[in-house]
Amino acid sequence: MKADRTEKGRYYESVAAAFLEAQGYEILCRNFRTRSGEIDLIGREAGSLCFIEVKYRSSSAYGMPSEFVDRKKQLRIMRVSRTYMTLHRCERQPVRYDVVEIIGRRIRVIRDAFGSTF
Repeated sequence: MKADRTEKGRYYESVAAAFLEAQGYEILCRNFRTRSGEIDLIGREAGSLCFIEVKYRSSSAYGMPSEFVDRKKQLRIMRVSRTYMTLHRCERQPVRYDVVEIIGRRIRVIRDAFGSTF
């Protein structure tokens, strides 16, 4: 069951990456992992380093996918992003946290979905 979910997640992350590239993003990294967590996609767009969470749902019957990026998840993403920036020596670059919401076949990018302060 977990393997199916992981495979589905990877598929929709690829869909999101292709969509973002078509929108002008440069994808730098996929599935950046640390002990603290994972960031689905890392890219660059409009001069900002973008840390991107991808959320898929087959429908919005139980809420919008972006609603599942709660404060705890946001803090985890921000913590992992700091590790990425330190490792890649890009701490001074403007940063943005985006969410790609996929419902069925519809894709929506929420730029600057949450703040960058701890």
